[in-house]
Amino acid sequence: PHPAARYPALVTSTTTEIASPAAGTLRDPRTLRARLRAGIVALVAGTLILGAKFYAWHVTGSQVVFSDAMESIVNVVAAAFMLYAVVLAGRPPDDNHPYGHGKIEFITGGFEGGLIAFAAIVIIYEAVVALLQGQAPQRLDFGMAVVGSAGVANLLLGVYLVRAGRAHHSPALVADGKHVISDFWTSAGAVVGLLLVALTDITWIDPAIAIVVAVVLLRTGAGLIREAARGLMDETDEDIIGQVANALEKARVPGIIEIHDLRAINAASFHHVDLHAVVPEFWSVQHAHDTLDAFQERMLEHHVRAGELQFHMDPCERAYCRACDVPDCAVRAEPFVRRRPFTAETVVEGPAPPAGDAAIHA
Repeated sequence: PHPAARYPALVTSTTTEIASPAAGTLRDPRTLRARLRAGIVALVAGTLILGAKFYAWHVTGSQVVFSDAMESIVNVVAAAFMLYAVVLAGRPPDDNHPYGHGKIEFITGGFEGGLIAFAAIVIIYEAVVALLQGQAPQRLDFGMAVVGSAGVANLLLGVYLVRAGRAHHSPALVADGKHVISDFWTSAGAVVGLLLVALTDITWIDPAIAIVVAVVLLRTGAGLIREAARGLMDETDEDIIGQVANALEKARVPGIIEIHDLRAINAASFHHVDLHAVVPEFWSVQHAHDTLDAFQERMLEHHVRAGELQFHMDPCERAYCRACDVPDCAVRAEPFVRRRPFTAETVVEGPAPPAGDAAIHA
């Protein structure tokens, strides 16, 4: 008898949404505390470093020290906004934000990039004025000591923030950490500028290096804005697609014949994924739903982030038989050869039933 006799409600093209059991990890108290702690460290340390740099600028009158201090203003403002974003991103979805609040972290990155670009423009303006007026910096040894120490502090802080952001999947922390690390290089440039002025007594070197530092900052700001735009506009992220495909393959069981038309939305620490899953046509809707529910739980155990999957179930076709490993299938037209693995390339393609050995990969 046809297997449908045992499953009166046959699978038709339908959609089932399954909430992620890993979703709670996004709001796990330990994760939230770790992200909040990193944000507070960034704000407090950035404020202390800012004070040291502006004092050095007040003492030396150096334009390159001024450029370094201007970027520290951006560090402090961005750290405050980032701290707010980290707290907001940890809130659960609500009626007005059904996909959660994670996108705020990308807004933070764009905001920080804009601040960096603005600071670079101010630095260039002040440096040009200094070039025209021929201003000479004072107490160069003191300036080098203070700015050099602040630069090392920024390097350590930036590495800490990047590691914390990657460990807890926080784009805001990663973006802020990368910016703070870039501040180390501007500090290094400031020290080099002051050293060259001290060795040569050529005063225009100071504002000239400040302009070079500003150009580097413009590039950094543009990169942060670009990354933020990618996240806000849901640009396809090949790394995320690859992570999802790898987790799907590891969790695969007989009956999950094909995955196609997969799309993933990156909401910072959370992934929203919708996809089409081909299942045996004689499965009931309930049986297919239960199988996909268990499939998702296994998949999320192998996935690096919390998330949710929304399946659109499609009934199988005869052309899938050679790649279908469902045992005792009474409607099979051809014997099973091997199943096609889920990869970053195959899961995003449209429905393409295997047709012969060439389309079935080991």
